[in-house]
Amino acid sequence: MPKHTDASAPPTDPYNPAATQLLDDTQWELTAWTDANGQSRALPAHGEGGQPITLDFSTESGRRRANGFSGCNRYTGPYDLKDGKLSFGPLAGTRMACPSSVGGLLEQPYLNGLAHVAKSGVQMNPPTSLRLTLDDGAVLTFAQRAR
Repeated sequence: MPKHTDASAPPTDPYNPAATQLLDDTQWELTAWTDANGQSRALPAHGEGGQPITLDFSTESGRRRANGFSGCNRYTGPYDLKDGKLSFGPLAGTRMACPSSVGGLLEQPYLNGLAHVAKSGVQMNPPTSLRLTLDDGAVLTFAQRAR
């Protein structure tokens, strides 16, 4: 009986650069933030006055624009996909006064992280997820939101 080569294939790479082309016109919610040492950061909790950190990609205007909620404020700016590499910026945001809540404390590190993406990838097998590895080794994991 012939052996199927697919059976011995390694699992798909969650950082498949080709999959980042599928980001246009999608919406994401930050579900995990792990630093370079593997430590998880606390994220705003649903139902406790916390609003999730979001990242939405749009081509509605004919140009690629990212926007979302960064923990205390809304932000927007261009994004680009070049040679499978995702980049943002410059990003502009509202300037609400933020309490020292989890979301408020994450806002500046999050926005700084978007400016320093080392690699990105989309895991297409359910559940669909987006991973951004930052220059400092931190990993931001997003779950796709329904439109």
